[in-house]
Amino acid sequence: MTWRGQKIVDLSREFLDTNGASQSAQIHVCAAHSPFTEAKHVASKSLVEILSDLSTCSRKGLGAMFDASVGAGTVLWPFGGKNQNTAPDAMVAKLPLLEGDTDACTFMAWGFDPFISEKSPFHGAIHAVTESVCKVVAAGGRLKDIRLTFQEYFPKLGNDPKRWGMPFSALLGAYHAQQSLRLAAIGGKDSMSGSFNDLDVPPTLVSFALAPGHASLALSPEFKKPGSEISLIQIPFDDEGLPNFEILKSTAEAIHSLNQEGHFLSLHHIGESGIAAALAKMSFGNDIGAQVDASCDMFAAASFSFLVEHTASSSSAIKGAIPTLITLGHTTETQTLAINGSNYPIATLKDAWQGTLEPVYPTSPSTGLDNTTADLPDFKSTTARRTNSKSIIPKIIIPAFPGTNSEYDSAKSFREAGGDAQILVFRNLGAQHISESIDALAAKIRESQILMFPGGFSAGDEPDGSAKFIATIIRNPKVADAIMDLIHNRDGLILGICNGFQALIKTGLVPYGEIRTPSPESPTLVHNTIGRHISQYVHTRVTSNQSPWLALNAPGDIHTVPVSHGEGRFYADTDVIKQLAASGQIATQYCDANGKPSLDNAFNPNGSAFAIEGITSPCGRVFGKMAHSERAGTRVAKNIPGNKHQPIFEAGIRYFQ
Repeated sequence: MTWRGQKIVDLSREFLDTNGASQSAQIHVCAAHSPFTEAKHVASKSLVEILSDLSTCSRKGLGAMFDASVGAGTVLWPFGGKNQNTAPDAMVAKLPLLEGDTDACTFMAWGFDPFISEKSPFHGAIHAVTESVCKVVAAGGRLKDIRLTFQEYFPKLGNDPKRWGMPFSALLGAYHAQQSLRLAAIGGKDSMSGSFNDLDVPPTLVSFALAPGHASLALSPEFKKPGSEISLIQIPFDDEGLPNFEILKSTAEAIHSLNQEGHFLSLHHIGESGIAAALAKMSFGNDIGAQVDASCDMFAAASFSFLVEHTASSSSAIKGAIPTLITLGHTTETQTLAINGSNYPIATLKDAWQGTLEPVYPTSPSTGLDNTTADLPDFKSTTARRTNSKSIIPKIIIPAFPGTNSEYDSAKSFREAGGDAQILVFRNLGAQHISESIDALAAKIRESQILMFPGGFSAGDEPDGSAKFIATIIRNPKVADAIMDLIHNRDGLILGICNGFQALIKTGLVPYGEIRTPSPESPTLVHNTIGRHISQYVHTRVTSNQSPWLALNAPGDIHTVPVSHGEGRFYADTDVIKQLAASGQIATQYCDANGKPSLDNAFNPNGSAFAIEGITSPCGRVFGKMAHSERAGTRVAKNIPGNKHQPIFEAGIRYFQ
């Protein structure tokens, strides 16, 4: 290898082929029977016990701790349906674009069963590869487009031939599955020893399956409607007790073709928990029941099989493409699973499924909300006025502070609405960078008609509170003067979402319309009642549309919007809230699906007083809200029902036109 005519590397090919040294080890592979064909019935366990098992139970409380909406590209929300309870088989996300839209997306799923791997590393690796592939297929990916990568974790090997047999067997199993499915593995990671003192991890090879695809073809497993048919697609085993890979390949291709033709309502990879548990999880998302009468074992592991929800009109097409299809039953309006004569209330099953990890990763706060917030006042609504400015394409300045994560989504939303949005990166490497950034921000505000503070976690929300860094910059005299000139003299607009709302309320821009030091009576945003970050979709109701930002909405309009924050609980004295209500400054509230403002944690997850989600300044031109209206787009969160487009960006642009 040479660089600028100078030789910088000169190694022999023979040396590289040996990885630098010759190594060898004695390996003993223990014989193992296929655990796939063993009697793995769990009829001794009730359905409630299966759903409450750690390998099957809900992980929603853990998942909600991570931001799932940033980037406005999440195709399948981590927990789908109106109840946000049914997890998809794979992660599906659109390719990120700064401009325009795309149907291109990526699928990713994982596979691993520690109990199978402990019995046989060979079969455990086959299971991991095949399970990860089946999950991608169930979510709408195409088999031949899949590529794999592995995470390996084994006991300390030493010089024990039997221990060396574990990774050897696992890699042979993974290779056999790859060869059979004609799929390549790219890269991977060996996590070294999985031993501590006298403790060993099970022989571990986790398979990750990834594929490009189309967001329009992404499938989620929650039942979509009553009256549709439920069918089973089984993959048989060969004479050696391994999945029949030829049938799996042809079935996967048929599934993809049928999906392209629109024959599936929902599709779910069943897995080790069995058909009955899979039916229950499919029902949790939308509280849709099922009536199933079939001779197949509902409680046996179904490692590489699928459940399909489809209309009766699609039955012949599916049966023609997949002859092994078995009709099990149909979905029902009753919130009950009726399986071979036994009835299981969905509520009871859901409680069991959610209860196991609730003490560890709670989904609800341990204490209820203050009863003083129970009575919700009537709010004033008036017509928003227009600006006196000439018709222009407004300029929007969006400062990106350390920790900001929604500047691109916000700029894209403004641009798609017809505005000229610019992002200014606030640099804080040193005192000079901060001074230069303050000057640049103040100058940009004076050139713009709209100032927008986007979401994120400014300075990591430390120390002790979010948006303190942003609030400090807003209070700088140069920036403060530019902001007040924008509001008072140039008829401009200001928007703050999530972290931006926190900055607006800390500086008094909402609800007072001016920068001031908060008093003890001032409204504030505090930690969520659950005591952790929340990431979920909420319903919000437009309460007052006197703000220009809500001029394209009518009071009572409901939007389904994602939230992602740790400090979003709106709090103020009841008298202060009533004053805000009387002046029409309470713009939006958390509500149930019917539009009723709610204190229920399922609808008001941060515990905001009077269910308040957004407020405005007295003039309405400064608007702060918690839910991320900018994180919307075509085929985003397909598995969450509701109107996800809240036209505040269009309203802000039209204000100047």
